[in-house]
Amino acid sequence: MTLAITLHILAAVVWVGGMFFAWVVLRPVAASQLEPPARLTLWRGVFTRFFPWVWAAVAVLLTTGLWMLFAVFGGMGGARWHIHLMLALGLAMMAIYLHLWFVPWQRLQRAVVAEAWPEGGQQLAIIRRLVGLNLLLGLLTSAIAAGGRYLG
Repeated sequence: MTLAITLHILAAVVWVGGMFFAWVVLRPVAASQLEPPARLTLWRGVFTRFFPWVWAAVAVLLTTGLWMLFAVFGGMGGARWHIHLMLALGLAMMAIYLHLWFVPWQRLQRAVVAEAWPEGGQQLAIIRRLVGLNLLLGLLTSAIAAGGRYLG
């Protein structure tokens, strides 16, 4: 259990912390200092390095979360409400990430290669909104993980 929860928390920190840095720190600076070609090229590079970590985090979160759910809590019936809520939020985050990966991210990459900057800007705006949504869900899930057991 100790290894599973440690890996689970580390994976969540990597994913949510990466989104926080990208959305709250990097995005405003890049938007204020870089013209669209440089900004879109930067984001393509950033996502190319960050997304493999997200895939790893998703795999670790699913594996360790389900292992703890069934091995520690004895399945869905043995888990308290906050575990169910964390699972639902985590699955929603994963679904949002899958959409982000397969649709706007692929389009952004093609736009940057083709130097289609307006199209790339539209896709980056979609990615920004999806990352913002996932960041909110990730922070909520983290708060539930930290304090859910203490709430009734």
